[in-house]
Amino acid sequence: MSDGAVGLQPGTRHPTALISAEAELADSVVVGPYAVIGPGVRLDAGVRVGPHAYIERDTRVGERSRIHAGAILGTDAQDMKYRGEPAVLEVGKRTTIREYATLNRGTAASGRTVVGDDCLIMAYAHVAHDCRLGDHVILANAVNMGGHVEIEDWAIVGGVSAIHQFVRIGRHAFVGGGSRLPQDVAPYVTVAGNPCAAYGINIEGLRRRGFDRDTLAALRRAYRALFRGSRNMGDALEALERQGPECPEVAQLVEFIRASERGVTT
Repeated sequence: MSDGAVGLQPGTRHPTALISAEAELADSVVVGPYAVIGPGVRLDAGVRVGPHAYIERDTRVGERSRIHAGAILGTDAQDMKYRGEPAVLEVGKRTTIREYATLNRGTAASGRTVVGDDCLIMAYAHVAHDCRLGDHVILANAVNMGGHVEIEDWAIVGGVSAIHQFVRIGRHAFVGGGSRLPQDVAPYVTVAGNPCAAYGINIEGLRRRGFDRDTLAALRRAYRALFRGSRNMGDALEALERQGPECPEVAQLVEFIRASERGVTT
């Protein structure tokens, strides 16, 4: 996969790149033409930075991650309450950030924005201040996130989706393209639309990741009880808790819904 630094050997810094004396780059880091790397930036071994990428300040990028042409990382929070307080952006290992994606640093609220390992942030996606993405998260093209969003491991968000601030998206959830998300998305569930609605368990995604039949069946039963049963959500949760979860995944589903402050997409 090309990152826009084609033909540059490990350790190459193109002569047109501007790199702050206060940045820390591992010996094997590649920096393409006209890239700008500011103070307080740390790039670990094997990181590749494409042409015209901009890493403003106070950002750490983990080993073997790739930053493509025109991506912008570590810029100030787009938040009227931000007053220039110290804050950071942390990007994990083996994460790919595609063209013109934008990732802001945190604010005093948490001090950092975090993207995990093995993530794919596609072109023009926006990761706002104080957001937290787990491992193996995929944001398709032009996903737009408000501040303080949390996305758990293995979740996928379809292109041109808008996520309201403070929304949580559970692990292994799937969000269809063009969705508007004002409420949380429960783990293992597929949602889509504007207004957004739930459409069942993310069966295909879970099968691809090796979940067994018994776990899938238990999640389907829990989904029907919680989202499609005759009881309201609170009563359905109590019933599931009384009988005990059939598997850890069902327990995670129940715990996530219990902890939701915005309510979950149904």
